[in-house]
Amino acid sequence: MGNHNAEEVEPPKSEQHKVRWNRSTFYNMTILGLCNLAAPGIWGAMNSLGAGGAQTPNLVNAANALTFCLMVVSCFFSSVIVRYIGIKGALILGTVGFAPYAAGLYVNNRFGNEWLVLLGAALCGVSAGVFWMAEAAIAIAYPEPWNRGKALGYWLTFRLSGQILGGAINLGLNANRDEAGKVSYTVFLVFIALQATGPFVGLLLNTPDQVERKDGKKVDLRITENPWFEIKETARAFCSTKFLLIVLFIGQAVFAESVFFTYLAIWFSVRARALGSFLSGIVAVTSGNLLGLWLDRNKISLKTRTRGAFWTIVTLQGAWWIWATILVTRFKHTQPVFDWNSPDFGAAFAVFIFLVVGFQLNYLFLYFIIHNIAKDEAEVIRYAALLRGTESAWQALSYGLESLTVFAEVGGVYMNFGLWAVSIAPAWVLLRHFGASSAGDREAAAPDASASTSNGPSSINGASASEEQVGGGLKQL
Repeated sequence: MGNHNAEEVEPPKSEQHKVRWNRSTFYNMTILGLCNLAAPGIWGAMNSLGAGGAQTPNLVNAANALTFCLMVVSCFFSSVIVRYIGIKGALILGTVGFAPYAAGLYVNNRFGNEWLVLLGAALCGVSAGVFWMAEAAIAIAYPEPWNRGKALGYWLTFRLSGQILGGAINLGLNANRDEAGKVSYTVFLVFIALQATGPFVGLLLNTPDQVERKDGKKVDLRITENPWFEIKETARAFCSTKFLLIVLFIGQAVFAESVFFTYLAIWFSVRARALGSFLSGIVAVTSGNLLGLWLDRNKISLKTRTRGAFWTIVTLQGAWWIWATILVTRFKHTQPVFDWNSPDFGAAFAVFIFLVVGFQLNYLFLYFIIHNIAKDEAEVIRYAALLRGTESAWQALSYGLESLTVFAEVGGVYMNFGLWAVSIAPAWVLLRHFGASSAGDREAAAPDASASTSNGPSSINGASASEEQVGGGLKQL
């Protein structure tokens, strides 16, 4: 199992540094969470209504595909942006494009206008890629090591709180609508107002040099190299074996978002869609925070935590995709519209809830993986950008395909099921090295037993690397 990593164990209170509340990691994760709620959280609330609340999913899915295509580009160049305006400036800049997207959905819902949906989607894509990189880097680098899992769960709770809020508002406005159709346009006015607060909330975040941590370590998320160097290093990080091994795993995780939201839009009544938005957020918050607590259980070896989380997630995902595959194959022929009074509502609705839970578990676990393969703060930014850029590429593909009727009804579920199946082995090749620090573990897990058995990279907190943190043999990848 290897020795326990002392760097990750919470020291006694008497040995912890005193911090001011408005400089603490908890304060900063709260501000980051509020930014997340105002920007992607409300975006998620709109999409959790099923295709942005539209009557049919085609236009909104096409717009989302455009958003994610542009996010791939903005994510790739985001470390260059950080060099010039800092991580806080990048976060604020990234919140700007979300409100125009909500405005586009509003005018489409009320007046049938389509061009603003596409323009809003484009503006959202340009800014959101920068936002997603910045928030990921901050969420990984700001907290103390022993609080990182809980901090990730706490931060992502805010994103889902937007979904819960949106679902509650929409449920109240549409509780009497038991037919298929589009949601009330009034809900989008609330969404626009909330998203417009994002840049102002971002101003309250501390810059890395202002953050005070209980372990006394300083946060340094600066990019000091020239832009061309950053572009080359980001490309090199993408081409590394470590990252390529999880590309398919990222894909099966985020491809699902368009699949289950489109599923909700096609097969359920307006008020059932609102109920889905509300309830799915609650169960995802609960499951995400439970996973965060598990990943912070430092009395349990990193090897056990990693493997326990990984195999639990992939097993549950497999069960849910089998369930969804059976259902959509049947629905393709019967063409139902489920209301909460329908006889078979429970079985059809539950799989949507579980797929949302799976998305949240995968989402949080991917941050855990990135933390454990990054060797310093600069790599945190690059890997965070690559994670979000790769997510965006997969989501652009999924939303684009889901705009086609056959994929919306059955093809998306089939493809995501296949992605899940082919992603497990490559991800396991990487994750089996986490915490495999003993000589026996290295010999059993390393791709080449004759290769160097040097320790993995140093921790992102600047401390010397320990075998427990990243596992023997990982550096060989």
